[in-house]
Amino acid sequence: MSAAVNKPRILVVEDETIVARDIQAQLVELGYEPVAHATRGEQAIALAGQLRPDLVLMDIQLAGAMDGIAAAQAIRARYCLPVVFLTAFAADDILERAKLAEPFGYILKPFSERELRTVLEMALYKYRADARLQESVAHTQSILDNMADGVITISTDGLIESFNQAACTVFGYAAEEVIGRNVAMLMPEPHHSHHDGYLKHYKDSGEARMVGIPREVEGMRNDGSIFPMNLSVSKITRAGHTTFIGLVRDTTQHHLDVEEIRRLAFYDPLTGLPNRRLLLDRLSQAMLTSARSGLHGALMFLDLDHFKLLNDSLGHDVGDVLLQQVASRLSTCVREGDSVARLGGDEFVVLLEALSMHDHEAGAQAKAVASKILDALGQPYSLREHTYSSTPSIGIVVFMEDRETMDDLIKKADVAMYQAKAAGRNTVRFFDPTMQAAASAYAALEKDLRRGLDKDEFVLHYQVQVRAGRHAGDPPVVTGVEALVRWNNATRGLVPPAEFIPLAEETGLILPLGQWVLETACAQLVAWAGHPQTSHWSMAVNVSASQFAQPDFVAHVDEALKKTGCRPELLKLELTESMLVANVDEIIFKMNAIKARGVSFSLDDFGTGYSSLTYLKRLPLAQLKIDQSFVRDVLTDPSDAVIARTIVALGHSLGMIVIAEGVETEGQREFLADIGCDAFQGYHFGRPVPPQVLLENVMKNHAIHRPY
Repeated sequence: MSAAVNKPRILVVEDETIVARDIQAQLVELGYEPVAHATRGEQAIALAGQLRPDLVLMDIQLAGAMDGIAAAQAIRARYCLPVVFLTAFAADDILERAKLAEPFGYILKPFSERELRTVLEMALYKYRADARLQESVAHTQSILDNMADGVITISTDGLIESFNQAACTVFGYAAEEVIGRNVAMLMPEPHHSHHDGYLKHYKDSGEARMVGIPREVEGMRNDGSIFPMNLSVSKITRAGHTTFIGLVRDTTQHHLDVEEIRRLAFYDPLTGLPNRRLLLDRLSQAMLTSARSGLHGALMFLDLDHFKLLNDSLGHDVGDVLLQQVASRLSTCVREGDSVARLGGDEFVVLLEALSMHDHEAGAQAKAVASKILDALGQPYSLREHTYSSTPSIGIVVFMEDRETMDDLIKKADVAMYQAKAAGRNTVRFFDPTMQAAASAYAALEKDLRRGLDKDEFVLHYQVQVRAGRHAGDPPVVTGVEALVRWNNATRGLVPPAEFIPLAEETGLILPLGQWVLETACAQLVAWAGHPQTSHWSMAVNVSASQFAQPDFVAHVDEALKKTGCRPELLKLELTESMLVANVDEIIFKMNAIKARGVSFSLDDFGTGYSSLTYLKRLPLAQLKIDQSFVRDVLTDPSDAVIARTIVALGHSLGMIVIAEGVETEGQREFLADIGCDAFQGYHFGRPVPPQVLLENVMKNHAIHRPY
């Protein structure tokens, strides 16, 4: 059995019933399926919506208010169904009006079956072809609308023929706003003449110069904003009709991405200043320019003084705020064309170009800029809720000839900067050849220092602390000692603390060294605790600012006490006034936590640094230490005598013991004792020595007494 063939379904609209039945019979005879018969226009519209026939056979002349033309227009508009008109009239005005319904054919009454079949088959074929075409167009449009790139078709007159969804998004127009208008509306004004020139050249010569060459151009959005875009133009010609197709891609984000990559590659993300890579490029260019022009340039290295202490005490977030403010101030100190860069940490570089041809004048110009920088960076900073003062150390090298490499200049500026630090900080130094040897020696010292820590080359020496006997003529009583670190290097011998302690501070090696000192001193206390003569001695241990600022410092003290079994009441930690420059509340919190364990505190070098009575009375101190700089001339300088007397009175008023260091003569001791000083330390009583030597000396001098 053969498969059933779907017959075309036809709605017949005819107000004469007999004629309608005759037409339906003919349709059946021809193999069509008449699905219904309507006599009025309104009825025809309703049936078309309900039945959705393949074709409507419509008489133009219908009874009622709506004729066949009006009904056909409604059916085409609502349901897109093909309509073939039946008419007994061929008047021009009727046919002209019938065109508005876009009919698929006409049949003049009377007609033969052959005429009817031909018209209906042609109408159905055309409708199906149109449907396929519309489906293809819709499919193509769907593809275009889902493309990421904008697609615009343009006539040879420059008029926009189509505009896909991506183009709408790129330019900010709806398609109907641009179709039929000149494509120049999508370009900034300066590009209009180029566009017109391309079209004119094509019309004159037939050559499309813009075709096949992707290019970066500017587009203009609906809101008037200009943006970068990539434009690629192709040309198609069909049936003698030429169309240009423009493929448009908004490259705004691409440009932003490229700029961001460039920024990350060449600029410091924290300060926005050029980084090392960009600095080296600019320095290379500056050296070439200087060699050709005969004008000097200058390279400055800047390092912020005590920046590590700020980071350790207030945190890296606050340190970052300082670095940003320093960068901003530096940028205001140089001319346009000069460069300011950040190498990392607290290291900044300033590159000055086009200075004088004469080296002494160029040096003076560089010094003037450096002085300006010192002044600008020396002003107070507002770091969130903190007010902070900072200073830089600046090293400068002046250059002109191209005999030196970039590495040479950088090393020389770095050496000069360290010389500025060694000179007292907050100052400027120019590179001197003799400085290079010192820098090399400094680097070698650092290397040996690291090796010394690994090889246990450090030892502790101890200096006695005494107080006067209870009665006149009684010998002084040793109450404790201060632990002082010494470095016994295999090749250098005994290295003075003044040489290696600043280096340890600067390199961060003070942290492991300080912990070693603390644990070793505690272990010595435990060793002495086994002897009746020394069991009462206290141990003073110096703590550096960076060591105390460590978040886990309290835990390190606990570790030393637990590891050695030391009695905490015999341990005394010596702090310096310089530690009180910031975050006093945090310092007091740590001190109280350690004091709760039984450990006491002494304030070292009192009177030489940052003194605030407000903070002093809040600090849980047990002892004040008069600095040796006041003790040295206490017998000859009235000012030092007054200062010493004041410190003693102040300490006693706050309930503290007062000890004087640097006591070298009996006269100094007597004066200090007369003004009420409680304890003494200095060469008059003994130099720092190893523990076994100390014990021998004390026994020899019969100065060991039990505490009373």
